[in-house]
Amino acid sequence: MNWSYLLLALAAGMCVPVQAGINARLGTHIGGPVPAAFISFLVGTLALAIYLALVKTGFTLRGAADQTSWWYWSGGVLGAIFVSVTIFLAPRLGATTMLATIVFAQMLSSLIVDHYGLLDFPIKAASPMRILGVALVFAGVLLVRK
Repeated sequence: MNWSYLLLALAAGMCVPVQAGINARLGTHIGGPVPAAFISFLVGTLALAIYLALVKTGFTLRGAADQTSWWYWSGGVLGAIFVSVTIFLAPRLGATTMLATIVFAQMLSSLIVDHYGLLDFPIKAASPMRILGVALVFAGVLLVRK
């Protein structure tokens, strides 16, 4: 296992509560979760555009559209829903309860995706130990709510 990948995943994961908190504060000042999500995605899009321009990857929207199915583009919609919901929930549940519940949902859906090899993921059976791991995450949700 590549430890640098795990460290990168940890760093990315640490950004989630910070992003939710920043976006929630933004939402209180500009009219709610959806306008705040819009600003978040706009700034993120600009940052990515600058990166693509500087790195010169050869990426074009036309090329991407020609090489993919329409539903590959739905990830942006899912991201917008996710960010909008976290902006709404962060001040209502708190970071720990919100993220513990999100992580449980991610683990449960990931278990299903892996088990069936959906979206071209390699098949990894939902073994008793993997199911126990997801159940323990659910137990964590219950514990952080108390």
